[in-house]
Parts: sequence; structure tokens; C-alpha cells
Amino acid sequence: MDTTANSDVQKAEELKLKANEAFKANKFSQAIELYSQAIELNSSNAVYWANRAFAHTKLEEYGSAVQDATNAIEIDPRYSKGYYRRGAAYLAMGKFKEALKDFQQVKKICPNDPDASRKLKECEKAVQKIRFEEAISVGDAERRSVADSIDYHVIEVEPQYAGPRIDGEEITLDFVKAMLDEFKKQKCIHKRYAYQIVLKTLELLRSMPSLVDVDVPNGGHFTVCGDVHGQYFDLLNIFALNGLPSEENPYLFNGDFVDRGSFSVEVILTLFAFKCLYPKAMYLARGNHESKSMNKIYGFEGEVRSKLGEKFVELFAEVFCWLPLAHVINKKVFVVHGGLFSVDGVKLSDIRSIDRFCEPPEEGLMCELLWSDPQPQLGRGPSKRGVALSFGADVTKKFLQENNLGM
Repeated sequence: MDTTANSDVQKAEELKLKANEAFKANKFSQAIELYSQAIELNSSNAVYWANRAFAHTKLEEYGSAVQDATNAIEIDPRYSKGYYRRGAAYLAMGKFKEALKDFQQVKKICPNDPDASRKLKECEKAVQKIRFEEAISVGDAERRSVADSIDYHVIEVEPQYAGPRIDGEEITLDFVKAMLDEFKKQKCIHKRYAYQIVLKTLELLRSMPSLVDVDVPNGGHFTVCGDVHGQYFDLLNIFALNGLPSEENPYLFNGDFVDRGSFSVEVILTLFAFKCLYPKAMYLARGNHESKSMNKIYGFEGEVRSKLGEKFVELFAEVFCWLPLAHVINKKVFVVHGGLFSVDGVKLSDIRSIDRFCEPPEEGLMCELLWSDPQPQLGRGPSKRGVALSFGADVTKKFLQENNLGM
């Protein structure tokens, strides 16, 4: 029996080394598979769990990373990497208070770890800011719109400004094309025009329901695009391949316009400008990255601050809250950034009646619309992301049948 146990331990070590190689080669799914095999042979080794947690983090499966790191900590409460991995996953999810506790533990176990000290400071700052915001927060009834305090008409455009201009109230196709070229040269438009585009978009979005019905006429076509994530040149490539948005060439951009890429400001201003130009041919849905917590962590907030200034950070946060949550094309095709729900029986009318003007909550229909993912197995399961859930084909089929949808 001992011989078998020893042989399992040895095999597990060999699998771990193979998994480490896969990880180094950025083959994170393969690494997870190999760490899983090692865990099956020897589940009492904290290193395997912590390593698998790290691989999950690389695939943005933060929920799975938290679970694995917690297992590592339970096996060895003095294992600093367990706390570190869990803290990093919490940090990526915007759960600063939980992350703070874990990095405090790392600091206790390894007082001289510079990376842990840096992460700890980052968390402390974020938690302090949250506490401050909670302390000064006002009820919905008292909350003032940032947009209502801005009048772009009084902003002067300096004579030396050489970029594209909007004459009067109407945003024209000529202006938008000139703006696209300006962005291509990595120049920004004047703040006055950026305000004009964003405020006009806000006005349009405010009048839309949480679930938007889209009608595509017989013989017409309609393009749905996934996450652009601040990749401006990819967006230009989509337009080069498929044509610019127009009444005859309508688009739906299905969330996650910003964060990660370096040109989120250019992407969002382009999409918003086309929304102003063709309100019925440019549809925009909210993704899980159109939120304050994600924008703080994944780059949009910092980019807006450096390119446009602090006021725009608040303004974009407000506009994002007005983005619709889902679209139905020709009463048959349900389009949403995330996925379906933790309960059966959700009707389109329930989605339509969501009061969406808020930061995404951590549970409920709105959270699931933005965060849920399909899974290969039937039924429902925990989300690898750590928010909302995973759902199988049977859940999809039932939802489609109950709402008379096709796909």
C-alpha cells in the first residue's frame, strides 16, 4: 500500500513539473488539466492547488482561483502563496476588502515581500476610497446627474486647435470620418466635442428600455460584434471589412467596449459618435466592463483621466448606467453580453422592467445578464469567474421555449 502511495506522490510531482512547463509556455488550460491530474493523485499538496489557482487567474477564472487558493490555505495555513493567489483573484474581481485581508496575511508570513507590500498598499487605498464614498454617498433621490452640470456650449475652442470641428448641434458623417483619422494619428479631439458626443449619447440612451427590440427588414442584414476592449485598430478593421455603420449597415456592439486595450477612449467616442449619427443603426449593450469597479482595475479610468480629465470619469460612469442590458432581434434572437439566470421562468418582460440605472449588483437578473457563462454540461454550476453562474444547453433551451425565441 505504501508503495502505491509513494508511486502516486511521485507521479503527481512529475505531472506538476509538466504543468509548470505548460504554464511557462502560456498554455494555461493545459496546465490546469495537468495540475488537476496531480491533485487527483495527491490532494494534500498545497502547492498544486495554489499553482492551479494561478493558472485559473491567467484565464480570468477568478472564482475557480479563489476556490483553489482557499484549498491550499486549508491544507497549509502558513503557505503565503495561497493567500497571495487568493488576494490577487479577489483584487481582479474588485473585492478589495477580501483582498486586503489576504495581503495582510502574506505580509505577516513574509514581512519583506515587496510585491505583497505593493498590493497591500493598493488594497488599503481602494478600501479607504470605498469607505470614504460610502460615508459621503447620498440616496438615489438626492443623487445629482454629472451630465446636468455640464454645458459644452460655453467651452471655448482655441484658434490653434487644428482637429475636426462640429458646427452647431448636429454631428455629421464628415466630422466622424475626420475624427477617425485623427484617432488613427493618435491625436484626441477637443474636449468640447467629446462632451457633445457623450452628452448626446446619454440623451438617446436615457429614452431606451432595458431590453431593446430590433427589427431587421426582410432581405436586410445586421452585424453583432463582441468585446472590442479598447482595441481601436481592430474596430477600424471591422469597419474596413464590413463597412461603416449606416442605416443600410446596422450594428450592435454587445458590451465590453473599454478596458485592457490602450485606446478605450477612442473606441467609446467612435461608437458613441455613430450612435448620435444613426440612433436606429448603432445599438450598444452594457457589458460587465462598463462599470466603475472594472474600469478602476482594467485601465479605462486611468486612460480617461489622462486623455480627457477627471470630470469625464464621472460622466462615462453615468452614461454606462443607461446602456441597455439586452436586445431581441426580430422577436427571435436574444443577444446579451453575459448569459442566463440562476432561476427558471424569467420572462422578457422581467428583463424589460429592470431598473438598470446603477452599478451592476453582485447578484440578481442584471448581474447574471452581464456575467453568466455557458458550460458544456447540463444544468447550472458555479461560475469560474466568481460572479453569477454557468448554465447548460438545457437551461438555454427552456428559456428560449418559455419566451418563444429561436436562438
